Amino acid sequence: MQPYQKTTQYRWFICILLFFATTINYLDRQVLGLLKPVLEKEFDWSEMEYSYIVMAFTATYAIGLVVFGSFIDKIGTKLGYTISVTIWSIAAMLHATVRSSFGFGAARAALGIGESGNFPAAIKTVAEWFPKKERALATGILDSGSNIGACVAPILVPAILGWYGWQEAFLITGALGFIWLILWRIFYDVPARQKRISQSELDLINSDQQQEAEEPKLRWVQLFQLRQTWAFIAGKFFTDPIWYFFMYWLPSYFSSTFHLDLKKPSLPLVIVYSATTLGAIGGGWLSSMLIKKGWMVGRSRKLALLISAFLVLPIIAARYTDSMWTVVILISIAVAGNAAW
Repeated sequence: MQPYQKTTQYRWFICILLFFATTINYLDRQVLGLLKPVLEKEFDWSEMEYSYIVMAFTATYAIGLVVFGSFIDKIGTKLGYTISVTIWSIAAMLHATVRSSFGFGAARAALGIGESGNFPAAIKTVAEWFPKKERALATGILDSGSNIGACVAPILVPAILGWYGWQEAFLITGALGFIWLILWRIFYDVPARQKRISQSELDLINSDQQQEAEEPKLRWVQLFQLRQTWAFIAGKFFTDPIWYFFMYWLPSYFSSTFHLDLKKPSLPLVIVYSATTLGAIGGGWLSSMLIKKGWMVGRSRKLALLISAFLVLPIIAARYTDSMWTVVILISIAVAGNAAW
């Protein structure tokens, strides 16, 4: 008779690590937008120059998503995540040392390469550590880190800017990645080699691994033969620019239009970015609720997408009002709709 062994829940600790990695990922990403009003005065940037700096990040991020995925498959999640976080943390801190538009563009490009490894590594970690029935929840938890990071940034970055300066804002937020790396290197390993989990938890994690191994694998080229792939690409192509616009230009819009002091924690920006969390949760709840009521899966999700798309339209009215809080409400509705979509 084997001695009783308590069932561990170590996989959820791993999920928390992924959540904080994603929070730091989005925090580092958003620092530039919050510092734009200060940096454009110091370096005399034009809007075109700033857009090139932003584009340097988005271009390398898009390429990196493809490259890092296969790279992490080859070297494993522990080392792959370590390399990703190391690159983006160093790149984030290097922003404090550059003195030209080209330098900021180079730092943003490096940040994009490093940050592109976060989601491929996180999703692969979830696949390694969770049975299928728990992966949606685990993915939702780690993905919520992006919304939390967006909410924390308008509080933390202006505070650092007011206390110290813009260089320190990049240095301090960039250093957070190295703190996370210490925890990752100490506490992470694949389940089969992890000594902190019980046999019963390991059995649960591996409960459908054999079934997955027997499922046919798709090659990359086969994905482009599916209508669903092109629908997803089109959806991201038309909706992601909305979010990136709000991330990189919204702080300077409030600063120039409503004279918002970005050296202090910004309640309007916190409200707007918090709305993304409500939208992400609300969009998932709406489609799930319709499915539970007997709607076809495809029809319920399309209706949720349609409603989410219409929620973005009221932002047109923002240009016709002089009230900052009316603008906050209109933009909050729009970003919530975008997140729900």
